[in-house]
This record gives sequence, structure tokens and C-alpha cells, in this order.
Amino acid sequence: MSADLARATRTGLPLMKLPGVYAPQHDTRLLVAALDREGITPGIEVLDVGTGSGALALHAARLGARVTAVDIARRAVATARLNALLHRRRITVQRSDLLSALPGRSYDLVVCNPPYVPSPLDRLPGHGAARAWDAGCDGRAILDRVCETAPAALRPGGRLLIVHSGLCDSDVTVRRLTDAGLRARVSDRALVPLGPVLRSRLRWLRDTGLVGAGDLAEELVVIRAEQL
Repeated sequence: MSADLARATRTGLPLMKLPGVYAPQHDTRLLVAALDREGITPGIEVLDVGTGSGALALHAARLGARVTAVDIARRAVATARLNALLHRRRITVQRSDLLSALPGRSYDLVVCNPPYVPSPLDRLPGHGAARAWDAGCDGRAILDRVCETAPAALRPGGRLLIVHSGLCDSDVTVRRLTDAGLRARVSDRALVPLGPVLRSRLRWLRDTGLVGAGDLAEELVVIRAEQL
């Protein structure tokens, strides 16, 4: 199986990335910065949902957390395990569809970089690289499930950090998390150039009104929510 070398954002850690596994990008960088502000200390339990290469799980472990990482893609699970071994970090990596494989567990911090790219196809891909980003016509197919399931995984005072595109409507995410009993707000915003996937769908995105006629950038947001 071939592999290429990716460099983790901000951490400076070299990461192995198997073909088809999501590489750390602007959204990863935003979550790394958000993690740094959470005051992670040794012993804190962190869950990384949709771990991909394991970049966020490794960063949390480097800060001293006890980390569990999950992903639905087998190659992502293998990649995260390889990177944990490469950097000698004790991280539990499991194959899981969001939180379904971890019933009854709770954490001090849940971090999530889910698929959130709007797609002309309403159905979600069952395999291939697109599974890391395609998320239905409004980009919320996975986001809404995270909003529903994450609160049950948080301990009292526990926190959720989730990143997604402004195309998916951050107000909806904040409202859903608030309705689920969390105190939620947008904590970070960044304007970044449209990536290759969005550029390939630009006509459809403009036809649906998700992107304006002259827009060549998207806003990324990190939403922080806390269990009351």
C-alpha cells in the first residue's frame, strides 16, 4: 500500500497519509489553535471524531491528554494508528460511525472535523476519498448527527469543538447545540480560498445560491460548545 508524507499543521509533526485519507488543511489548523486554548492538562480525556490522519489526536496527546480517536474509514484508522506508533503516542484508535461504537463513554473534550462540503448528490458516498468531505446537498448530513449525539458524550463541564464551512450555516449549528442543552458560540472564523472540490462544483454552488457570483473564498468556523 503506497503512502505519502504530509506535514501536520502547526505541530510540525511529519504524518504518514495513506491514499484517500484526508490531509491536514486550514480546518485542521483552526482546530489545533482552538485546542491550544482549552488548557489541556495530563489526564484529560479527549475524543477525536473523524480523526483522518490523526493530526488532532496526536496534538491532544502531545499536550498530555488521554485520547480516543475514531473514523469510519479503514484507511484513516490504519493511518492514525501508524502515526501514533511513529510518534510514540498512546492513542486508542477505533473504527466507528461517529459515536456509535462508544456507548456509555463520556469525555472532557470532543473535537470533530466532519465532512461538510455541499454536494449535488444527496446521498453520502459509501467509499472512496469523497467520504471525507461530501455531506449532502446542504453540507449538514454529518454535522446534524454530531449535534445530536455529541452532547451525550460530554461530561459535566465538557466541551465540544467542531469546525465546518460557513456554507453550512453556523447559526444552525449553534442553535441545534443550544437546543441540545449546550452553551454554544462561534469561537473562530477564517476566510480561505475555495479548495479544489468546491471549485469543481462552482457552477452548481452558484446556481443553488450557496456561493455568490464573484466569491472565490469560503469562511471556516470553529464552534465551541460546553455542557452546562
